[in-house]
Amino acid sequence: MPSSTNTSQRLTDRKRKAIIEAAIDEFRTAGFETTSMDRIAARAEVSKRTVYNHFPSKEVLFAEILHHLWEAIAGGEALAYRADRSLRDQLLELIAQKFRLLNDEAFVSLARVAIAAGIHSPERARDMVTRMSEREEGLTVWIRAAAKDGRLKIDDPVFASHQLQGLIKNFAFWPQITLAQPPLNAAMQKLVAETAVDMFLGYYAS
Repeated sequence: MPSSTNTSQRLTDRKRKAIIEAAIDEFRTAGFETTSMDRIAARAEVSKRTVYNHFPSKEVLFAEILHHLWEAIAGGEALAYRADRSLRDQLLELIAQKFRLLNDEAFVSLARVAIAAGIHSPERARDMVTRMSEREEGLTVWIRAAAKDGRLKIDDPVFASHQLQGLIKNFAFWPQITLAQPPLNAAMQKLVAETAVDMFLGYYAS
């Protein structure tokens, strides 16, 4: 027989999942400003208090949604650095994981919501970025480990991570966000990934 504690935890997890799914729909449909915790609670069929028990503010909830989408697309696992494998192969796997996120319709539409909300309120934009940065990005973790192992000459892993991601997003994020272009096809993704990784390693590899 399952314990009452396990049953309660499963119920809590189901409610949290329902809140996140409802919030994704609300933010995509109504935008950040119009979406309210009341509307999210109604769509999730939970009380407003339950929503606030899980997420103390709309900003916290929005940041959690973006992390939730990333973890779902990545399969919940970050690709860890391996000393016995080629740096290029590992980076290409990390970039492929990034492409899966950037190709996801829900993520792209929510990114538009976040950018629009940030334009209207720079303070809110800073808050969102701060909350999203509370969990260090997987590529940064990988770069830090490779540098510690002496295979990359990098003093600032965060800066280097932003450089590499910038090379990718210039083709596979900003055109989709600002110009509503479709995701890159497989051939273009391969070209963008390989040239970006080769440029990165050409500068930073030991």
